[in-house]
Amino acid sequence: MALTGKDPHSAGEILRVVALGVRIERRKARGKPVKALENRVERIRETAQKREDQRGKSRKK
Repeated sequence: MALTGKDPHSAGEILRVVALGVRIERRKARGKPVKALENRVERIRETAQKREDQRGKSRKK
């Protein structure tokens, strides 16, 4: 279930993205690579958007 009507992310997905964002910033501050964490955030966003797109298609029928 979306957190808001205009947001494709669920509350759990938003929490995971925020937590990963914190980890990314900490790693950047220490000079460590963050690409893998950024990829995880992107996958979460893509999954949420695909789910929302499918939901929109089923509503139009």
